[in-house]
Amino acid sequence: MSPIPPAQIASLYRYPVKGLSPEPLPRVALRIGETLPADRRYAIENGPSGFDPGAPAWMPKSHFLMLMRDERLAGLRSHFEDSSNLLTIRESGIVVARGGLESAEGRAAIEAFFATNFAGELMGQPKVISGGGHSFSDVARKVVSIINLGSVAAVEAIVGLPVHPLRFRANLYVSGWPAWHEFELLGQTLAIGDARLKVVKRITRLRRHQRRPGNRRARPRHPAHDDAPPPPQRMRHLCRGDRRRHYWRWRCGRDGSAEAFVSGATIAFILLKASRSAAPGVA
Repeated sequence: MSPIPPAQIASLYRYPVKGLSPEPLPRVALRIGETLPADRRYAIENGPSGFDPGAPAWMPKSHFLMLMRDERLAGLRSHFEDSSNLLTIRESGIVVARGGLESAEGRAAIEAFFATNFAGELMGQPKVISGGGHSFSDVARKVVSIINLGSVAAVEAIVGLPVHPLRFRANLYVSGWPAWHEFELLGQTLAIGDARLKVVKRITRLRRHQRRPGNRRARPRHPAHDDAPPPPQRMRHLCRGDRRRHYWRWRCGRDGSAEAFVSGATIAFILLKASRSAAPGVA
């Protein structure tokens, strides 16, 4: 197996509420065996799910509002304040809901917004839920997700269209690795300063990754029609889908991403305030 080439953390993101918008982070402290702080700490229950906050357990995303199904969520911008647990939701730059997620009154304000504005998507009364240190991740393990920007660029070259990296809703976006290098990382340990991340699983991409960040449209406009040819050969190991539809309807599979367990320390990245050489490396 080839050695891991050095790379740089291009950006860090967390997602305090499952299905809502990402939040960029200039610096984050990591705890062993945990996600990024407050990552997927909350979810919006889509009707009764049986989730028990006193004994939180992993549940499929279908129990919650989620981008894979509820594409109008992509039109919202949210911000979570750690000190006050205050969630603010904006649409087209206008505040449409605000409430503290650790108070009954605050949760009720957020729930009322979704009950009124997402009635067509709901299968029951919406409810803000959390479970202490539980993370409403797509996997039961507490992991940090990593996207190789080199692979994203390769996909752009193949399809001939821009692909926004935030479609993939990862925590760490890494530059400097060659395209598809992440396929070789399973079982290896990454060093980021004093932190250690063991790569444990590839991420399976889902339909939600067709959602354009900040846009409710499922995919970018393209002149291709339903009788367009299938993707190039190299895309066939990345995507699966109905060949009668053009490739933006194909559901991408293993696309340049990995999940990792965390061991210790701090990751930091100050966008535009540190030289490339001063930014933390990944090795």
